[in-house]
Amino acid sequence: MTYKPPFTITDSALNAIVEISEMLGRWSAETKGNLTPHLRRNNLIRTIHASLAIENNSLSEKQVSAVIDGKKILGAQREIHEVKNAFATYEKMQNWQPSSLEDLLEAHEILMSSLVDEAGKFRRGLVGVYSGDTLVHMAPPADRVPHLMQDLLNWLGKTDTHPLVASCVFHYEFEFIHPFSDGNGRMGRLWQTLILSKWQPLLAFLPVETVVYEQQNQYYQALGASDKVGDSTLFIEFMLNALRISMQEVLDV
Repeated sequence: MTYKPPFTITDSALNAIVEISEMLGRWSAETKGNLTPHLRRNNLIRTIHASLAIENNSLSEKQVSAVIDGKKILGAQREIHEVKNAFATYEKMQNWQPSSLEDLLEAHEILMSSLVDEAGKFRRGLVGVYSGDTLVHMAPPADRVPHLMQDLLNWLGKTDTHPLVASCVFHYEFEFIHPFSDGNGRMGRLWQTLILSKWQPLLAFLPVETVVYEQQNQYYQALGASDKVGDSTLFIEFMLNALRISMQEVLDV
């Protein structure tokens, strides 16, 4: 039987899809489908800063920009290395196919190089997600990860679900599986951006991570609520709203 992740496309999700698509049309018309190098760079810096800040990287947006420019800054070497890795990963993103396991592993290898021993390899042990000292999610056993990830990637490669929804479903399922020992959050957000960019190239430069960072508690609540009910519907609604807010922000600049 072919795997299909459980989710429902609600009226709220449909309304968000319509609004995002309309705003995307405006953005495409205003930019003629191609952002200036300055805007691309600024949005990428905002994306990297926010995605790493969610993972407790303390560098400011200005410091992230300086690291990307090759300047020396005062900061923890691990945090500086995280920025360099993230920049290298996003720079290579358009070479990858969302449903390719090989590409997914390569992306993780670049993103987590010299940060974890198992960069580019699935985890070999149990892993849990904690809020303080409280376990909020226990991921599936390590021996199930390759099969679960291949099923998810196969679904992604064949589904006719709208890309806005499919990207959210993948993001949730990826976080549920938690296939790596570390870097799962930033990988899930990166891969959602990759999925969206293959549908509409401009979305490669939509800094939705800034909204997720601002609504970090709601982000984790949506993941947890979806865990409890056993499908990604609530997380889809959260992420579509984050995408809608992000689109509104780029149009208001």
